[in-house]
Amino acid sequence: MNQDEKKINILLIEDESFDEQRVRNTFRGQPRFHIRETVSNGRDGLQILSADPEGYDVIIMDYQISGGLQGSELIREIKSIDPSLQIIIITKMTINQRDFTLADQLINAGAYWFCTKYPGDIEDYIYQPTDFILSVRNAYEKRELERSKLNVEAKLGRSIANILDRRPIVGESPAIREMEEKIEKFKDTQATVLIFGPSGTGKELVATHIHYRSKLKNEPFITVNCGSIPSDLIESELFGYEKGAFTGARDSRKGFFEQADGGSIFLDEIGELPLNAQAKLLRVLQEGEIDKIGRKRAHRVNVRVIAATNSNLEKAVMNRNFRKDLYYRINVLRIEVPPLTGRRDDIPRLTDFFIGNFCRDMGRIKPVIEEDAMEFLQSLNWPGNIRELKNVLQRVLFLADGNIDLASIKMAVGGRIDDQELDGDYRLMLFGDAAEPLSYQDVLKNVKMEYFKYVRDRAVSDAEAAKKMGLAPPNFHRMLKDLGLKN
Repeated sequence: MNQDEKKINILLIEDESFDEQRVRNTFRGQPRFHIRETVSNGRDGLQILSADPEGYDVIIMDYQISGGLQGSELIREIKSIDPSLQIIIITKMTINQRDFTLADQLINAGAYWFCTKYPGDIEDYIYQPTDFILSVRNAYEKRELERSKLNVEAKLGRSIANILDRRPIVGESPAIREMEEKIEKFKDTQATVLIFGPSGTGKELVATHIHYRSKLKNEPFITVNCGSIPSDLIESELFGYEKGAFTGARDSRKGFFEQADGGSIFLDEIGELPLNAQAKLLRVLQEGEIDKIGRKRAHRVNVRVIAATNSNLEKAVMNRNFRKDLYYRINVLRIEVPPLTGRRDDIPRLTDFFIGNFCRDMGRIKPVIEEDAMEFLQSLNWPGNIRELKNVLQRVLFLADGNIDLASIKMAVGGRIDDQELDGDYRLMLFGDAAEPLSYQDVLKNVKMEYFKYVRDRAVSDAEAAKKMGLAPPNFHRMLKDLGLKN
């Protein structure tokens, strides 16, 4: 036996000593094949396998055996212990290898191969020795492949579980429960899912849960921020290009859609896509084909699209900034992600989760958040939503000594708390209403005015205010006059 070849451990289930001996004769001179145990009935075989499923590779069993548990039922019981165990049936029911009904029964139950007990040299061997030995060897190789596959799947499963454990959806508010129900309902569909929600609410988190809780969880998950890619590069990034397609294309490149083939692609801020890329995206959704730059023929892909936006796509369609046909195509299944102010009851849970994570990373004991500090957090308007809350909590850990009290929370939140919060009225004053927003120049002026007022209120003199702002006094006074804050 080659030293690199592993021994094949065999469990023989056979109740006739004559047939047991013929199996042993067949393996004579084959040191790799090791009959580790022989039992005369199926229940004893199951007991041995249950105690040590890793100790056996191939089961050789008589189809008709004493003890009541036999045939297809016994095969299924063995497979329930370890699906990777391979089973070879020896039977005296037929010597006609065209008995397809029996073959179907055995294979459907989980057998790897079957043969008759009675070849021409019936006195000495089981079946044809060379075919029998080859089948046992092949069964062992199949066992090794299936075990390897199961190990890979187990590792992937643990990895996916870790992803979801590290990034849970935290909260029990009605809005979050409704969102969770939709994720569960939509996760296994191939239809496009469109996620709506303000910036910072966790739209990417929702997309992550849709993918990793679905049947596609072991396939690729590609995340693309459409707003962060320059418009002249968006097509090559999404759809790829061939070598020589343009100056500098020294090699072919797979785009994000090709990388996501078989899995999911998350298009964050889809409203930022330029119109030419929207047309190509529409083709992907309708035909399952991408147009790679420099390729004459379309390339087929199978990708589930999840999109997200914090903008009003209906208004973008009216303004001809977003294709109407694409909007209808992506707006099939819709998930609303609520703003933090719409789920204030979840703030204590979110706070506990983020503080716990930060403390583990920092190697420090998790502090207690005092009741009035938590009430204050729940009372605030959060224009940056969960992202802003997370940043505030990270900051407060550097500011607080011991427990987190109201003073440290106020310090972490910053000056806007002591003055006006950025609520609806304040936004209206700065930006105008949604129907008639102020011009860009007017908004800049309003922001500058508020900033100057804020600094002057915290300085004992204009000279000190100018110093805090990093402005020379003459420039500071000139800007005050321009803003109408000084005669």
